[in-house]
Amino acid sequence: MTTVHVTASEPGAYVLSPNQIVPLLIGATVDEVERELVLQTLARCDGNRTRASRVLGLSVRTLRNKIRLYAASGIEVPAYHD
Repeated sequence: MTTVHVTASEPGAYVLSPNQIVPLLIGATVDEVERELVLQTLARCDGNRTRASRVLGLSVRTLRNKIRLYAASGIEVPAYHD
């Protein structure tokens, strides 16, 4: 799966419409899409797990468990930044 990182808060960033996003998701598994959503949300929340869990509608414990699985798989997880 090709990973596309777009953050609206970055200077010069753009927002993709659903018609542009869906083709990027075709061929990806639900786990891959979920992982990318979790990682993107963590990055946008500056690694703040409490804030990211609220945005995602997950408990902090569930988010922490997902992060542990990703880290154990060798996936880089955004660290907390003040």
